[in-house]
Amino acid sequence: MARTFCILGLCTLLSITAFMVLGARGNWDFILVFRGTKLVALVLVATAIAVATIVFQTLTSNRILTPSIMGFDALYILLQTALVFILGGFGFASLAPELKFALELCLLSAASLALFGSLIGQGMHDLFRMLLVGVVFGVLFRSLTGLLQRMIDPNEFSVLQGSLFASFNKVDTTLIALATPLVLACCALAWHKRNVWDVMALGREQAISLGLNYKRELMVGLALVTALIATSTALVGPVAFFGLLVSAISYEVTKTHHHGPIFLSSILISIIVLVGGQAIFERVLGLGATLSIVVEFLGGLVFLFLILRRVRV
Repeated sequence: MARTFCILGLCTLLSITAFMVLGARGNWDFILVFRGTKLVALVLVATAIAVATIVFQTLTSNRILTPSIMGFDALYILLQTALVFILGGFGFASLAPELKFALELCLLSAASLALFGSLIGQGMHDLFRMLLVGVVFGVLFRSLTGLLQRMIDPNEFSVLQGSLFASFNKVDTTLIALATPLVLACCALAWHKRNVWDVMALGREQAISLGLNYKRELMVGLALVTALIATSTALVGPVAFFGLLVSAISYEVTKTHHHGPIFLSSILISIIVLVGGQAIFERVLGLGATLSIVVEFLGGLVFLFLILRRVRV
């Protein structure tokens, strides 16, 4: 285990170093500040997605599921489309980033927690029903999005298009001051409850028999996942399979069910994939390809592989 973390730590440092110095020319004071700010944003996104995915898979007792199954991606796209439809292209483009971030965060959090509160009752049956309803709502959100997009002026739709897909090249660094304390607080809570997640992973009956307030911890975990995914989605846009890719690799390299090592390894792997991949695509390939497309493609392959193996915890 120690050797594994040493290797992951070294790869993380190499990825960060490559991102900061590779291809740098000119004024180092400007370059380091500019790249450093973007690096912080990428690390926040990587950490939020990694922790949220691990907690969500623990709560659902299924390593195939990701938070995107709850309709986050579809709801985010619907929100962007509705803003353009209501405010127009100019109004959407001139909207303050902080206000837009707060609106997206509040709407995503409120919608998901309302869904949780209405569906979670006794036992895992209700949790599975919640996931099913999440899929149904995802279809509904996509249908409404398609309707609004057909009603939007083509010129205004071109303004909307840039926000419909995940983009690690254009992270809004002005939102770091808002996102950093939220992500750190959620990660600190997840780490503090790492032993609780170990018990939750045993299943509802076993957790209750060990004296755990299962429903309370379930709601806390879902609220934590909601805040992290809403933050990462507001920062870079919707990413469906990135968390699944990272969690699958983390489970393979740690070979443990204890959440402490799993959290650490998933965060390191997520930073390696996101920061290291962005360094390669920006500095080596000259943005000849898009990292988000490659990550989603690999994550989709992992998803199919896990389904074929019928991996269920």
